[in-house]
Parts: sequence; C-alpha cells; structure tokens
Amino acid sequence: MRVLLWHVHGSWATSFVHGPQTTLVPVTPDKGPDGRGRPDTFTWPDRAVEVAPERLRHEDVDVVVLQRPRELELAEQWLGRRPGRDVPAVYVEHDTPRRTPADASLPEEVVPDSRHFLHDRGDIPVVHVTNFNRLFWNCGRAPTTVIEHGVVDPGHRCTGDMPRAGVVINDPLRRGRVAGTDLLAELARAVPLDLFGMNVAGVPEALGIAPESLWTFEDLPQARMHEELARRRVYVHPYRWTSLGLALIEAMMLGLPVVALATTEAVEAVPPEAGVLSTRVAHLADAARALAADPPRARQMGKEARAYAVERYGLPRFLRDWERTLTEVTR
Repeated sequence: MRVLLWHVHGSWATSFVHGPQTTLVPVTPDKGPDGRGRPDTFTWPDRAVEVAPERLRHEDVDVVVLQRPRELELAEQWLGRRPGRDVPAVYVEHDTPRRTPADASLPEEVVPDSRHFLHDRGDIPVVHVTNFNRLFWNCGRAPTTVIEHGVVDPGHRCTGDMPRAGVVINDPLRRGRVAGTDLLAELARAVPLDLFGMNVAGVPEALGIAPESLWTFEDLPQARMHEELARRRVYVHPYRWTSLGLALIEAMMLGLPVVALATTEAVEAVPPEAGVLSTRVAHLADAARALAADPPRARQMGKEARAYAVERYGLPRFLRDWERTLTEVTR
C-alpha cells in the first residue's frame, strides 16, 4: 500500500512510518510546513520516501492520510484527485477542540459543541488519537474511530542520577496556558526543572525563573533528548488542554514516574501506581519535590509507568490498528 502523508507531527509520524506501507512524504525546496520531507531529528525507515509536489500526479497513491484542513486542497492540487471522492482518505485529528464561532442556536461559544470541519461529510473518516478527543469533537456525519498513540520503545533507560524534573514543551511561550507554561514558575520553586523542546530559549527570563531552577535544552534530536530525560528523576506534564503529549508516553517508557495535571486524556494514560495526577498545582509541586528526593520510590513508580505504557501504547498495537483502518478505507 502507498500512503500520502505530510510530515506534521514528528513523533506521531515517526511511529506511523514504521508500518508496512510505503509512505510518500511531500518535500519542497524550502522545506516549509507543506513540504518538510523526512526529519533530521527522528529516525525513519527507508520506506518513507520524499516526493516533490510536481511528481505526485505520476505516483500511485492508494490512500491519503490528512492531518490539517488545508491538506484537502493540497491533495487535490498536487494529486489531481479529490480526497474522499477520487482517492480514499482518512483525517487524523491530533488536537482537542478549540473555541470556535458560536453556532446560531448556542448562547455562547462552547467547546463540547465544537463542530469538526468534516462535520457534514460522510466520505472521510475521522481518526481521533484519544477517546477524549472523540468525546469532545462534534463530528456529525463523519465516521469516527480512535487509534490511540503508539510509540517506538526507547527502552528502560532511566538512571535518575539528577534530582531534577524533566518537562517537554514545544513553543512554550507561544502556547502559553494551553501547555501550562505559566505553571512552570510555581513548579520550579519546588524542584529544579529541565525544559526540553523547540523554541525554549528565553523561557526562564520571560517567566522570571532563576536560571539554576530552570535549564533549557533546545530542539535536541529525539535520541539525545531521551538520553537526557532518562537522567532526571521525575517527568512533569503541565498541559491543561491537549490530546496527550507523546513525550509523556516516551518518558513513561524510559522508566520515569509522572506528575501531571489531571486533565484531558492524562487521567487514562497514567495509572495511580505510575505517578501523581491532580488539578491542584501545589499538590503536583509537592509530589515532584518528594519524588526527586526519594530515588527508591521514584524507581518503583517509574517501573510501573513503563510497564503500563509498553502494554497500552506499544508500537505493534498502533501499527495493527492503522493497517486495519487503511485496509478498510481502501476496499
């Protein structure tokens, strides 16, 4: 099977391209958002192949995996075929709904009433990455299913030799409250934090956090980030409103205990024996400090976190689910 897929979410795409299909990945000269091609910071198999947009009309494409609304137009323009009509397609919904212009029948904008942009179409199934997303999006006529995340297992590598907490947030200043960036100051007063991700430089200064309480690590290759995270004693997940950060699952697979806001899908992803979840930030700060100061407890909780993550979010299950879905949509 030959699948057209834009490189949008690096971690998710890295898992997807490990499937048995040939994945055609658009690449443009500037490697902009619509043509990023293969990544430099993730390891992809050779069956993920870069294709220039002008060549796509001459490629055999069995199905299009869409991830952004604009890809409907791009696919029609570059393939010369309409997704869902001339070529099978599915849409991966990575995100929780955001506030949208109010429906005329509603008194105000209400997130659980957010209509998906495919609401009125029955020819493109929507694949949610969490059950929380499926619950909150109003997809109307669009068929829906859930394929939970799958992660390439980095192995149990946690040493916990640094009594600090790791956090992964891409674009923390831009994403702000959604990613819980504003909570880092309170957490850093309880335990030193190490912030990994894209565009993290300048965060300590912007939030008024002492440099020794918040170190930043800018856009490391995935393998290097895993190596660094594994030295920390606890993983902190401050996200308020997101599907489920793949870094959370990766940290659990590395063997780190988790301290996370009890919001969205985190309450399903982190069992009590693997970490501490709460909507009280002070409680999370106390838990992170306690775990950083108690290596034996941190190791035991990390062991439980890994066992759960491998069982639920292992790559083999993810790839089986996707192979079944792509087979069904191309029949």
